[in-house]
Amino acid sequence: MSANLTKTMNGTQFVSSCFNTEAQIIAEIFAYCLVFVVSLFGNTLIGIVVYKRKALRKPINFLIVNMAMSDLLFPIFLFPNNVIWLHTSSWVFRGLFGKALCKLVPFFIESSLVVSVQSLVLIAVDRFGAVFYPLRGPLISLKLCRFLILATWIIAMAGWCINLFTFNLVEYSERLACVRIWSEALAKYFSFETFIVVMHVVFRYVPLIFIAIIYVSIAIKIKCQKTPGLQIVNSRERRLKRERSVLKMSVAIVSVFGICWLPHTIGWFLVTFSSNTTMISSCGFLYFRSVAYFLAVANCAISPCICFTFSGNYRGELKNILSYLFC
Repeated sequence: MSANLTKTMNGTQFVSSCFNTEAQIIAEIFAYCLVFVVSLFGNTLIGIVVYKRKALRKPINFLIVNMAMSDLLFPIFLFPNNVIWLHTSSWVFRGLFGKALCKLVPFFIESSLVVSVQSLVLIAVDRFGAVFYPLRGPLISLKLCRFLILATWIIAMAGWCINLFTFNLVEYSERLACVRIWSEALAKYFSFETFIVVMHVVFRYVPLIFIAIIYVSIAIKIKCQKTPGLQIVNSRERRLKRERSVLKMSVAIVSVFGICWLPHTIGWFLVTFSSNTTMISSCGFLYFRSVAYFLAVANCAISPCICFTFSGNYRGELKNILSYLFC
C-alpha cells in the first residue's frame, strides 16, 4: 500500500471518531445541500441569462459562462457523494458503476478547477485589452473565444486524465472508500508528490500570479489616465464606468476564488508532504480540513452570486426570468 493511500485511509478512520455527533453531521449535510441548490441554480441561470440577452453575448460573458458550466460539475458529481459519505462514512456504489464513478468524480472535479483558472486568465486578458487598447478590437474575438473555451476543456481533461487510472475502490473495516493509488509502475516515471507539485504550479500558481500582474497593471493604467476634453468627457466617463464595473466583478471573482481555495490547498499539501502523522490525524487538523474543504467547494455557489451582484445586465435579465416563471 502506497504512503499516499495509507495517509488517506488513516485520515478517513479518524474522521469518523472526530465528527461523531448527530448535530455536526446534520449541520454539514444542510450546508452542502444549501451550496448544492445555490450552485446548481446560480450557474444554470448564468448560462440562461447570457443566452437570452444578446447584449451580453460578448467574449467576457462567454468566458464567465464557461466557468459557470465547469462549476456545475460540483453539484452534479461531488455534492451527492459528499452528503452520502457524511451519512454512511462509506462509498455507497459498488460494482462497475461504483468503480466508474470513483474515477469520474475526481477526474471531472480536478478538470473543472483547471477550466475555471484558465477562464479567469482569459477574462483578465480580455479586460487588459479593453483598458489598454479601448479603440482597437477586442484581444479575444468571438471566434477566438469559442476556440479558447474548447481548448480549456481539452487541456484540463488531458492534464487530469491520470485520475481515471489512479483512483479505485478499497475496502477497509467493512466499508468502501474511493482513494488514489499511485502504482509502482507510475512511480518509476515520476512520484505522486512530483506530479502534484507540477500540476499545482502550472495550473494554479503561475496562472494566478499572471492574473494578479494583469489586474495590478490595469489598476495603475486606470489611475494614471488623463482627464479628457469637455467635448468627450461624457461618453468617456460612461465607457470608463462600464469598464470599471466589469473590472470590479472580474477582480471579485478572482479574489474569492483564491480566498476559498487557499486554506484547502494548504491543508492538502500538509497531508501530502508532512511526515507528522499525529498532526495530520488530530481532530483539530481534521476540523480545519473540513472547514477548508467546504469553503473551497462553496466557491462554485459564490461566483454566480458575484455576477448578479456586480452586473446590472445580469440582474435585469434574472428579474425577467423570475417574473416569467413565478407570475
